[in-house]
Amino acid sequence: MWNVKGINTDLRIHTCLILAARRQKKTPQKSTGNKDCKAEIAFLMDGSNNIGQRRFNLQKNFVAKVALMLGIGTDGPHDVVFAVKEINFKGGNSNIGKAVKHTAQTFFSIANGVRKGIPKVMVVFIDGWPSDNIEEAGIIAREYGINVFIVSVAPPSPEELGMVQDVAFIDKAVCKNNSFFSFHMPSWFGTAKYTKPLVQKLCTHEQLLCSKTCYNSVNIAFLIDGSSSIGDQNFRIMLDFITNIVRAFEVSDVGAKAAAVQFTYDQRLEFGLNDYSTKEDVLRAIYNIPYMSGGTATGDAINFVLRSVFQPTKDGPNKNFLVLITDGQSYDDVRGPALAAHREGKGNLYLDYSQEHIASRGVAVRKAETLH
Repeated sequence: MWNVKGINTDLRIHTCLILAARRQKKTPQKSTGNKDCKAEIAFLMDGSNNIGQRRFNLQKNFVAKVALMLGIGTDGPHDVVFAVKEINFKGGNSNIGKAVKHTAQTFFSIANGVRKGIPKVMVVFIDGWPSDNIEEAGIIAREYGINVFIVSVAPPSPEELGMVQDVAFIDKAVCKNNSFFSFHMPSWFGTAKYTKPLVQKLCTHEQLLCSKTCYNSVNIAFLIDGSSSIGDQNFRIMLDFITNIVRAFEVSDVGAKAAAVQFTYDQRLEFGLNDYSTKEDVLRAIYNIPYMSGGTATGDAINFVLRSVFQPTKDGPNKNFLVLITDGQSYDDVRGPALAAHREGKGNLYLDYSQEHIASRGVAVRKAETLH
């Protein structure tokens, strides 16, 4: 799936595949692209006054060459090439931040034909520098699991740097600041030699680090039994067990998030999903959780997590998972709260290392004699 947008003041979509498909189809031509390269790609083309009409046409030629090399579609890329050629130059400010944010929030949806499990890629062309702030847009794109590439042409000269809001705008907009997602061309002339290197990057799936995976797109709430039957030694073992789980995830402000709640008859929020944005901080917070001691009211604790931990994030991009670790029979009803969590779409894993099961239908259960 492809879409091509122009970066300008009103973010108007110039053309897209659905328009190109209305042409009278010719005899299908075999695609010559890389059949193993699967991606949902949106091109944001610079249509600002910075680039001008002549260089805008050269930009279109370059995008068309990329389409040809990728071999878009089963019938070949010619409809896409035609659509690119039909884009008109608009002019205006280079509102790149607004364009990236708009595309991230509206384009990559199932309603627009985006396929599940396929990397989402946004290639942003910048001639010069943006006229608005691009950092927030980059954060939003990463939150949506979009791999943002910046193709920069004619960067600001030393005497022009004073007009740039943020000289590090490329580093803040790309998926990851590791040089892989930034691509520079000195000018729009003689761009043929840059086509293949760009296509190779777009097709290197293992490097598309912002694609959503189980390890970077989940919210995990650990519900920890702090009752008297646990004991201080076993409580520390539980915390070690939790830290080993957390180490497997990519915790960040745009990746996986973790929370912890300890319960007896009461509940105590040890830390929330948005309290820490690095794995090291989460691990440190887990290590410092003090043991409560008391009775066991598991049902109330589940309701507390649903209300206090997951409710504020219900509209976020991450999937929510509840991991409950307990050692015994609850003194209140568990079945109702567990089913409520299941109905709300929470992935529930109850770890029970005692002789009592607290499971209800539809809830995953693991029974263990020890957490070692």
